[in-house]
Amino acid sequence: MAFFSAGGNRRDTTTVPAPPAHATTAVMDTAHVGDIVGALGTIRETDTPHGRSRGQRLRMLLAVLGPGLIVMVGDNDAGGIATYAQAGQNYGMALAWTLLLLIPVLYVNQEMVVRLGAVAGVGHARLIFARFGKFWGAFSVGDLFVVNALTIVTEFIGVSMALGYFGLPKAVAVPLAAVLLFAMVAGGSFRRWERFLFGLIAINIVMFPLAFLVHPRAGTVGAGFLPSFPGGLNSTLLLLIVSIVGTTVAPWQLFFQQSNIIDKRITPRWIRYERVDLCVGIAVVMVGAIAIMAATAFGLGGTASTGGTAGAGPFTDAGAVAHALHDHLGAAAGALFAILLLDASLIGANAVGLATTYALGDTLGKRHSLHWKISEAPAFYLGYAALLGVAGAITFSPDHVLGLITQGVQALAGVLLPSATVFLVLLCNDRAVLGPWVNTTRQNVLAGVIVWSLVLLSLALTTATFFPEVSTGTLEAGFGAGAVIGALGGAAIAVARHRGDRRAAERTAAELGGLDPDQVEELDTTPLSRAERKAIVEQDRDNWRTPALDTLRRPAFSALRAAGMIALRGYLAIAVTLVVVKIIRSIGG
Repeated sequence: MAFFSAGGNRRDTTTVPAPPAHATTAVMDTAHVGDIVGALGTIRETDTPHGRSRGQRLRMLLAVLGPGLIVMVGDNDAGGIATYAQAGQNYGMALAWTLLLLIPVLYVNQEMVVRLGAVAGVGHARLIFARFGKFWGAFSVGDLFVVNALTIVTEFIGVSMALGYFGLPKAVAVPLAAVLLFAMVAGGSFRRWERFLFGLIAINIVMFPLAFLVHPRAGTVGAGFLPSFPGGLNSTLLLLIVSIVGTTVAPWQLFFQQSNIIDKRITPRWIRYERVDLCVGIAVVMVGAIAIMAATAFGLGGTASTGGTAGAGPFTDAGAVAHALHDHLGAAAGALFAILLLDASLIGANAVGLATTYALGDTLGKRHSLHWKISEAPAFYLGYAALLGVAGAITFSPDHVLGLITQGVQALAGVLLPSATVFLVLLCNDRAVLGPWVNTTRQNVLAGVIVWSLVLLSLALTTATFFPEVSTGTLEAGFGAGAVIGALGGAAIAVARHRGDRRAAERTAAELGGLDPDQVEELDTTPLSRAERKAIVEQDRDNWRTPALDTLRRPAFSALRAAGMIALRGYLAIAVTLVVVKIIRSIGG
């Protein structure tokens, strides 16, 4: 390994052979160590990308391709389809600009998850338990289980609507989907599962003929990418904008992608390839979102500016959209939209279900890998089957109960979003976990802006959901106050971090024989050539893995961080209480 010698300021670049990953690292499940066996190729555990030809690197990229693409396409699940369809039907393409906001949010958040998964080799839930204690671990995982189960209910609702369009009753559609979803994961082969998912993702190609059938106008689509507020900024429009942005970073996505990267055995040397995988997934999800919005904007839009068919009526649900497209544009358009809805629901249910059972395995310390057969990891597959069974049974509840579930899922996801993103950033700044892969200053600034924006949007969503009478002026004032608080908080964190670095330099100075702290800081800035720096960084990163978690000292909370965590705990307690009260009142009429 490359390191600083205690008596000097030059790095020793001697390479020391690393012991087997599972022997000294945090990896829990032995199935998570070995060759990368992907849908489109295999990479041996000992392979490296260095010195390869362009064709060889392309084949390696195809072998790595998967986790980023699947989690992004899964983002356009039944709820995502409904949200984009609502935006298009009610406002045409006027809200297409919100999709541009999703690109940096998606990349920054999921890229942090990529590093955590590849370097740590354990799931998100396991890291939270190990680094923040049982309370926060139980709180995050407990809520994840509940919200994910309810989210799968909404996916089954999407399946029922889609197959109902073709005349299949719910009593057949839901059990059939549950059996198919279980069969997808129960084969004991990661490659077979990933190939099945790739087949479902390929069905998304029907979005192109659907978009062609509605005859979109390029000028209208392009104008939609310029920020505007059709009809003025009111609480209804704001809620829809918040919903569009809020569908992009659901807590289950963080848990799923990190665990799926681990299950695919992606290590730090392949992080650059996994980032490309993530970018491919973002491109696919953006094209899909625009196509869905355009389908309802031009096919069902109620305003002349959309170029659509007037008189379609306001949005009700995704199933009604399929029937409306059938009535206005013909059977082909309705069928294509129903196929998209079915496909999205199956991919979403599969990904959310796996996110939950991955987290369950992390929490209980049980085997949790698609490489195991049912007999080898019974708890993993039993948990997945139970989740599908419970969610499928709930789908047969009365319609008004299903409507409350849909509303509750949206609100609970908004409540959990701040805690999930805060933990994500804290973990990506934990040097004991990520070593040379920790966030850079630039990554922290960008992540901080995005995370705080998501927190404000989450607060606005929760407020608008449970207090619909709140005025637009109040919400705007809340955003303004939040921006000020964020700027002050960011400045305070920067000052505290600078002081912490200074104290660390002072401690190192004492260890090195009384050197001045400024001299210690200069040890890290000795001029090196660009090639030397690149070689040192690559060697450190490619070989560095998180040590066994029980050997690491937990991070000490500063006063500022402790105050922030207490405030977060208070927000979660109040918001969850509001959710429960709202549901109880709604059930009681």
